[in-house]
Amino acid sequence: MEFIYIYVFVVSFIATLVRSTFGFGESLVAVPLFILFIPLNIAVPLSVLISILVALVVVVQDHRQIHFNSAKWLIFFAVLGIPIGLVILIYCSEFWVKIALGLLIIIYALYSIFKKNTLHLKTDNKLWLFICGFLSGVFGGAYGVNGPPLVVYGNMRNWSAKHFRATLQAYFLPASFIGAVGYLANGLITAQVVKYFVISLPAVIPAIFFGRYLNHTIKEDFFRYVYFALIAIGIFLIVNSFMKGTSFIHK
Repeated sequence: MEFIYIYVFVVSFIATLVRSTFGFGESLVAVPLFILFIPLNIAVPLSVLISILVALVVVVQDHRQIHFNSAKWLIFFAVLGIPIGLVILIYCSEFWVKIALGLLIIIYALYSIFKKNTLHLKTDNKLWLFICGFLSGVFGGAYGVNGPPLVVYGNMRNWSAKHFRATLQAYFLPASFIGAVGYLANGLITAQVVKYFVISLPAVIPAIFFGRYLNHTIKEDFFRYVYFALIAIGIFLIVNSFMKGTSFIHK
């Protein structure tokens, strides 16, 4: 079996396990690792297809824990941001997109480690729903990384872990589907993307159920290890982008 197939299988398992365990974050793991060996315009649609499958299974499992009103407005505003993200993905330099993604991961991880709840929302707030939903659409369309703005909103709303995990899946399912339609319309869901997705299935499906098990048993301190790992990935992406950029200039 070719190395790339094994690599896609392993990364898909790890990323899905993170998503199923914590309710978010698979793209923050999958996209940076995928683009080390496959092009960005294949990695992002592949990550979105995996996201659709994970969200579908989790929504069926945990639909009673979903804040449907919050999810509805986050999805609505995300739709407005997705086209902007698609433009970034299609027309912007891969060099700068990688750097932006690296910085996004680092900022998100640092926020998660040192966050302080300075703003609380007792009920849904349309302004913050717009800001977080719109930005999640932009990030999702460009990088396949919807999560960070949603984490900010969920933190302000003080959702419990169960409600947070379930509500995010109710968002991810239609948002990722809409993103996938956009990728398909722009010719980004190719035979190669579908091939990698099929290869990932034997890894994704068991990871979904294993992650659900871990969600009920894992200790909270584990989050810190995940965030530090994400910082390392972000730094590596930025350094790797500059190294490739320098190499290209010398050529």
